[in-house]
Amino acid sequence: MSSFHSQYKDELIANATYIGSPGKGILAADESTGTIGKRFASIGVDNVEANRRILRELLFTAPGALECLSGVILFEETLYQKTASGKPFVDVLKEAGVLPGIKVDKGTIELPGTNGETTTQGLDDLGQRCKKYYESGARFAKWRAVLKIGQTEPSQLSIHENAYGLARYAAICQENGLVPIVEPEILVDGSHDIAKCAYVTEIVLAACYKALSDHHVLLEGTLLKPNMVTPGSESAKVAPEVIAEHTVRALLRTVPAAVPAIVFLSGGQSEEEATVNLNAMNKLKGKKPWSLTFSYGRALQQSTLKAWGGKDENIPKAQATLLTRCKANSQATLGTYKGDANLEGATESLHVKDYKY
Repeated sequence: MSSFHSQYKDELIANATYIGSPGKGILAADESTGTIGKRFASIGVDNVEANRRILRELLFTAPGALECLSGVILFEETLYQKTASGKPFVDVLKEAGVLPGIKVDKGTIELPGTNGETTTQGLDDLGQRCKKYYESGARFAKWRAVLKIGQTEPSQLSIHENAYGLARYAAICQENGLVPIVEPEILVDGSHDIAKCAYVTEIVLAACYKALSDHHVLLEGTLLKPNMVTPGSESAKVAPEVIAEHTVRALLRTVPAAVPAIVFLSGGQSEEEATVNLNAMNKLKGKKPWSLTFSYGRALQQSTLKAWGGKDENIPKAQATLLTRCKANSQATLGTYKGDANLEGATESLHVKDYKY
């Protein structure tokens, strides 16, 4: 008997299931002001509120793109922004059947006594913030925990701290009507092989679901946002089918069937890799009790940003580029992607060492 009590129970289950619908996925447009500044610098655009608003309007009003999406994760600033014609972004999304989500963590800090391992901040006033975000139209939340693979990493301390932080966050979100996306990202940095990544992914996810159980989190009203199981960034590449096999096996061993969907992060893969690997998982034969979809940031936006370049006249071209990637990933959630969205720039690595938001 679960001891979960929340007036939002049915709504949480319905929203989590909806976000995880096959054929759709999540656009992560929740880059912090600092992170979007780095993206803007790469295309020579000033990091000011007006430009951030223009980019996000470009994304949210791209013809056809929202049909491929079930959710969009926003940064707090974006939750309150409007289109040039004065329509709140939240309304633009809701009218297209896309749920607005919100990034609620406050970044990582180092865990003393570890080799640069981190824990995520933001629990202190989280309940009040979630209540406010729900009133402003958000229906799900994201909190990113970051772990790394090294000679002795992740340490037991890091695994435990991050699992319990994620569980506490998830419980607070559910009390306030927000579906928590549980994101324990194991960074791709390193020279380890795929077997090592699979092993670490399994122990990290097992710890997370133990913590979620201890905190009485309603699993049917959550989503998991994990890394794919891949070799390290300094290791030789393997075929998408190999990634699919290792990833699905690690998830089957650790993720309860009560979780409605797994929405992968792209973790610095190229746009095309992120699509092809997701497609391979959905083509894989065998038992998969949850739907497997996406929650991509860079892997949906990189070539769109380049096509835009900060120029109004490039907006239609940039929106067409976004639609191409959204459609490709929508097909990948069904295992029907044919590799025909491999446009210029879609195969360049988006890996950033020790990636921070």
